[in-house]
Amino acid sequence: MKKIVLLLPAFFCLTFLHSQKKAYPFITADSTDLRLSPSGSLNFTAFGQPLETQPCIFIDTMKTFQTVVGIGGALTDAAAETFAKMSAADQQKLLDAYYNKETGIGYSLGRTHINSCDFSSHMYTYVADNDTALKTFNLKPEMEFRIPFIKKVIAAAGGKLTLFVSPWSPPAWMKTNNDVLHGGKLKPEFGQSWANYYVKYIKAYEALSIPVWGLTVQNEPMATQTWESCVYSAEDEAAFIKKYLGPTLVNSGLGNKKLMAWDHNRDLVYQQASTILSDKAATKYVWGIAFHWYENWTGDHMFDNVRKVKEAFPATNVMLTEACLYPYSWDQRADWKWGEVYGKNMINDFNNGAVGWTDWNVLLDETGGPNHVSNFCFAPVLYNTQTHQLFFMNSFYYIGHFSKFVKPGAKRIITSSSRAQLLTTGFKNTDGKYAVIVMNTSSEKIGFHLWIQGNAAAATALPHSIATYIIQ
Repeated sequence: MKKIVLLLPAFFCLTFLHSQKKAYPFITADSTDLRLSPSGSLNFTAFGQPLETQPCIFIDTMKTFQTVVGIGGALTDAAAETFAKMSAADQQKLLDAYYNKETGIGYSLGRTHINSCDFSSHMYTYVADNDTALKTFNLKPEMEFRIPFIKKVIAAAGGKLTLFVSPWSPPAWMKTNNDVLHGGKLKPEFGQSWANYYVKYIKAYEALSIPVWGLTVQNEPMATQTWESCVYSAEDEAAFIKKYLGPTLVNSGLGNKKLMAWDHNRDLVYQQASTILSDKAATKYVWGIAFHWYENWTGDHMFDNVRKVKEAFPATNVMLTEACLYPYSWDQRADWKWGEVYGKNMINDFNNGAVGWTDWNVLLDETGGPNHVSNFCFAPVLYNTQTHQLFFMNSFYYIGHFSKFVKPGAKRIITSSSRAQLLTTGFKNTDGKYAVIVMNTSSEKIGFHLWIQGNAAAATALPHSIATYIIQ
């Protein structure tokens, strides 16, 4: 007797597979107590063709895009100095909240600054004036607060943190304005000394068991700031990379460090990237283009410029390396709008190709500092040094909807919304689970379906909320 083998069409197998899936939502919502709160499970059942009257988030698991490096925040002098004023119990609470992969939001990416920045209590560099050979190089300014803080962060993250470093300014004597502040440019005769400076810094960190994954050439190179700053045109930056920084990294055994150019806003990102990356001698050293969000962060952003860089230079990575909220006011720390700014930016940046997302200070005090030029801003976690209160802004939870569930190594997938009020992005993690993020920017509760290959699960987006759906 012959066996009868039933061959099922591929689409039937996919439909059957997805009908067995469940979605597990985690929700943060305004005017509720929900903060990254698990909210049961949703079942996928056969659904077929949705109608225009049925709001949907369409998920295409068959298309994958960029691989995520990580999500995290900056470990500045201000964060470290504020951390040192906290009790041991509050310090541990903060570390667990940010870096514990199970009970916290699992930050995996970090940034710190070479020399002082605006979020330092005072200005400093690591060498004596006119020491072109860098014989006096010493990390002493960081040893009391920042280095111990970074070590505790790495331990809290499970012993591994993807850390990159950025300079705000060379020493004053290397600059045309003879000032660490107020812009100025790198004097041509100090190109090699300044390139050697990066190497000294990275090797000094690694000698302290703090691995450095990458670096940017210059923080905000087109801004003359009242704080530490240094100006480079795109041509200047390309020249410095190809003549000095790139070869020096390679010749010093640091050619594996991920070098990022630009490190400034989305407004000029395409012009800067296209200019630098059209120089093949510079491009061979460049891993990625870094960008910030300050071009118009309270209004319409230029997300499309990030996509254009990725489309024009698909072999080059794009990554957000700084974002923060301002003007600062302790009394406005609970405003719901702050978290929504993060949600909107993160969804759009990832959908336009970003491989990582790095917030600015992980911690600040009740003044929005310390900051030696009064350039105060918000951080997702604030600590009132007078009342000893640790306050988690709703931005902490909005970021957490990404950092907790989108793991390093995840690949972005396509998610598409049929309603303008519902913003969405999605990822496939290395364990095979999907993380789909849905943000409701409206004041209305919206019922919708998560739809995959003819099957759907009914869900509800609460007013002014963000949810991550883990699908497995």
